[in-house]
Amino acid sequence: MSTTVLVIDDSATIREQVIRTLKEVGLFENYLEARDGLEGFKTLIDSKADLVICDVDMPRMDGFKFLQLVESRPELLGVPIIMLTGMMDFDSKIRGLEQGASDYLTKPFDVGELVARVKVQLKIKSLQDELKKANELLKRLTNIDHLTNLFNRRYLAEILDGEFFRARRNKEELSLIIFDIDYFKKVNDTFGHQNGDIVLSAVAQLAQRQLRAYDSAARYGGEEFVLVIPGTGLSGAVMAAERLRQAVLEHSFPAPMEDLTVTISLGVATYPSPTVDSVDSLFRRADEALYRAKQNGRNRVEVMSEPTL
Repeated sequence: MSTTVLVIDDSATIREQVIRTLKEVGLFENYLEARDGLEGFKTLIDSKADLVICDVDMPRMDGFKFLQLVESRPELLGVPIIMLTGMMDFDSKIRGLEQGASDYLTKPFDVGELVARVKVQLKIKSLQDELKKANELLKRLTNIDHLTNLFNRRYLAEILDGEFFRARRNKEELSLIIFDIDYFKKVNDTFGHQNGDIVLSAVAQLAQRQLRAYDSAARYGGEEFVLVIPGTGLSGAVMAAERLRQAVLEHSFPAPMEDLTVTISLGVATYPSPTVDSVDSLFRRADEALYRAKQNGRNRVEVMSEPTL
């Protein structure tokens, strides 16, 4: 993987010395330069660096203000920053460390010490990146249904709470689709549970393909699934549900299920509505619509019922 260092110093001589020293030991592939904190911050935003070496005392914007800007941007947190200073001022060093600096180096610096400190910070960053990946994987394993690769029921509750809060705050629409596979027990009884799992996985993949990047799909339990569709009203959600119903109906399965036709029944509900004022009522309205779809013959889409005036 390509690594990049950003050197920020108002002295072209210092920048050249730092870059030449690091090039000699081959720690980075890309070398970026900036003359002050403001230019450095803009460069860091445009071209993500793996490590920053920044002078403290610079015109226009010094190193402390640069640290404050970096701290204000979540996507830059975790980038190690080694501060260069010509001052033996312990208060300034403490101030910098408190504001997010990873280490300090006093000018004029020893090239061996510079390389050693850079190596330490790169090692720490590598360990932090590995830990972050492990935590993301653990979170995914915790939130994902392993058979279908959709979100699980527990994480669905978090998604719904967050999306409903956002819709209510921003006065936006939020739709919910609940569906299940018709006569799924017959699939298991006829072809066995292993082939039944193939059907579940295939339907889940079809559902996932119908969604936009910011929609969510979850396996609610057994053969029942839930789709969360932010920013979409009832008509748009019904169209999405109908596309999914048709996709499942037309899907072909591998042997020994090559002659199997699978259908789904779907219920759709939307916020805001006179009968929807919470996550629970939104879910209940969609579930009631799903029940009507089954009562009315299955393989169909039904929408939430509205109160009659």
